[in-house]
Amino acid sequence: MSLTEEILSQLPGDVLAGLRQSDRILTSVRENSAPVPTLVKESQQSLGVADFDVLICGGTLGILIGCALAVKGLRVALMERGILRGREQEWNISRKELDVFVELNLLTEEELESAIATQYNPARVSFDGGTEVWVEDVLNIGVDPVYLLATLKTRFLTAGGKLLENTPFTEAVVHPDGVMVNNQFKTRLLIDAMGHLSPISQQARQGKKPDALCLVVGSCAQGFPKNNSGDLILSFTPLQNQCQYFWEAFPARDGRTTYLFTYMDAHPQRLTLEALFEEYLRLLPEYQGVELSKLKFQRSLFGFFPTYRQSPIKTPWSRILTAGDSSGSQSPLSFGGFGAMVRHLKRLTYGIYEALETEQLSAKALALLQPYQPSLTVTWLFQKAMSVGVNQKIAPDQINQLLSVVFQEMQQLGTPALKPFLQDIVQFSALTKTLLKTGLDHPVLVAKIIPQVGLASLLDWMLHYSNLGVYTALFWLSPMLETWIKNQPKEQQYYWHRLIDAWKYGSGGDYSDET
Repeated sequence: MSLTEEILSQLPGDVLAGLRQSDRILTSVRENSAPVPTLVKESQQSLGVADFDVLICGGTLGILIGCALAVKGLRVALMERGILRGREQEWNISRKELDVFVELNLLTEEELESAIATQYNPARVSFDGGTEVWVEDVLNIGVDPVYLLATLKTRFLTAGGKLLENTPFTEAVVHPDGVMVNNQFKTRLLIDAMGHLSPISQQARQGKKPDALCLVVGSCAQGFPKNNSGDLILSFTPLQNQCQYFWEAFPARDGRTTYLFTYMDAHPQRLTLEALFEEYLRLLPEYQGVELSKLKFQRSLFGFFPTYRQSPIKTPWSRILTAGDSSGSQSPLSFGGFGAMVRHLKRLTYGIYEALETEQLSAKALALLQPYQPSLTVTWLFQKAMSVGVNQKIAPDQINQLLSVVFQEMQQLGTPALKPFLQDIVQFSALTKTLLKTGLDHPVLVAKIIPQVGLASLLDWMLHYSNLGVYTALFWLSPMLETWIKNQPKEQQYYWHRLIDAWKYGSGGDYSDET
């Protein structure tokens, strides 16, 4: 019996079967063998009066946007294939990012404090014996999803929202004046919040294989030595199985959560989740300084996250908007999910409300709600530099050496360079200073990266890096347009507001570290 089989068999429910089912889905993604869904169709007939302004498919994170829109007075329905409830695992985020729940009137201050299960400081960044970098207040809050979703569900229903539980999405027909969902519900706008493997996104991408994957496995367990600090990203091994292993650790209410994650292409020969879980259990004692026999496992975590260069996705249909992971609007470095949805919650809430108010629901108009963001696109090169091709040969410690040097340089540049980056926000000024400093201080190491990532990738990156500078300048100049925009017709205002949002988020201008 493998370590994975031994440990997972101790947990309630058939966790091993769940892991193997995830691996079967992963294999079909790598082999690109799943048929392209055809659940979205179009009709030229009028639909008539809609039951809802917005219908959201996918409740776990859809409830965030659904609740925000219901509170603003829209008729919102939320469709969830099972029962809407949070899982027993904490979502880690930075405290400042949670203020949006109070700002949008989704939670009271007291409810927000109750949703926080754990807080810790500081957090560490370290690469194979290099200098340890310590930061405060980054991903140091563990949110209780069970409490948060239950509270939002109540708020949603109180605001007049309609919850459709045990109702899986089966089909959508797009009409000129609305969308018929499941041949039962009429809505002016359909929002797809069904995650990375959403059938609507898969149909829109027409079977395109992901450009890269992030695999993650982990667990929450008791029995670790007492430790009130966390790890944001840590590596202590050279390349293994053509993968660079990265670790995260967070104190949790019922133990300590540890993750192992790695970036890779979507080649069929790559590691399975079960094989990565075996690696996780093999290396965990060395990582945390504890024998496996001393640990009492509470739950396990595993999954894979596909990323596409063509992101955010542009759907070909009017009246359908992708949100959250289904849109691909997260950084290729991060797992998306809760943090990415929260970051864009205010922007999406106001944008969707304005789109419905001004009837800007064409595919072109809705695409402006998920715009190109150079601040995310530039991170593709970083992801490439943190992974290695399936048959590529590089020095086993090259990735660790590079990361160690880059984070040391960022630490010397101070908090304004380090903290936004660790929260997945890349800004032109900090990035430029870091690149110049690293290039001047470590030219040989930087030169080694060019053959690793490839010249084509580097040239492509230069374009997005230039755009990051352009977006930064445009966002800085945008306040000058405010008065002029206010005098434009409502429909034109919608377009200008979306442009300014794109400049703001596309330059990392949404980042705030004020307390």
